[in-house]
Amino acid sequence: MFSGSIVALITPFNSEGEVDYTSLKNLVEHHISAGSDGIVAVGTTGESATLTIEEHVKVVTKVVEFADGRIPVIAGTGANATHESVTFSRLLNNSGIAGCLSVTPYYNKPTQEGLFQHYKAIAEASDVPLILYNVPGRTSVDLLPETVARLAKIENIVALKDATGDLSRIAIHRELCGEDFILLSGDDSTGLEFVKQGGDGVISVTNNIAAREMAMIFDLASKKEYPEAELINQRLMTLHKNLFVESSPIPVKWAALQLGLIEHGGLRLPLTELSESARPIVAQALEDAGIESLN
Repeated sequence: MFSGSIVALITPFNSEGEVDYTSLKNLVEHHISAGSDGIVAVGTTGESATLTIEEHVKVVTKVVEFADGRIPVIAGTGANATHESVTFSRLLNNSGIAGCLSVTPYYNKPTQEGLFQHYKAIAEASDVPLILYNVPGRTSVDLLPETVARLAKIENIVALKDATGDLSRIAIHRELCGEDFILLSGDDSTGLEFVKQGGDGVISVTNNIAAREMAMIFDLASKKEYPEAELINQRLMTLHKNLFVESSPIPVKWAALQLGLIEHGGLRLPLTELSESARPIVAQALEDAGIESLN
């Protein structure tokens, strides 16, 4: 259902700070032509925390409209209030999305039982397949494998995006959740190794600016042609790292602007544009990866 190279899509803004739907459409077309296997619209990389509910729903529905059935669209529905995630799920239930991706509540630091009840409530609010998202480095809460296993028994909870970078969890999740449960990496640096050890794919920040290369890597990996995949991935390794030289999506938005993928590189406060000192670091990573401007 969900596999390969899935982009955690940035949300482009215009010079007034409003969503730039022209650039958004161009991004969707870019990923379709580059061979991406799916799009996450308004996930955390899409600055979901700074969009209103109305903007959030509109961006997702526009991505579905632009994709026109040519690529699966997954809606970000994460929030640190369960009722807000439930609202997103209900509003998007009949929008044409292929699934929802919901990050663990941030700041609240719920218990494992709280996490279970949170995701159970989201799953019950919609028939759409739900992907759990664990990124403790950003949320300060860790969705433990035993809790994932409990949630995997709920019919429409079908996958986990694991951004812990802990490859030892792959075998644990597979044993606890079964072969049909989908495991997706949320860590670009270890994404290929994640698939080599039994994962199904990656939801990627790097994919925003290296879509064709990422598609090639995970297509090769699906055929177990690992040496060829490793060669491409090694070329992107500095990029995987340096797209996080400042808080994501600050560096990836700057890179997308340099490459001509978006018209403006703006972010919404409290995020600000990439610092002058970090720009050469990201520029060098683009050069090392052989990623060239589309202009």
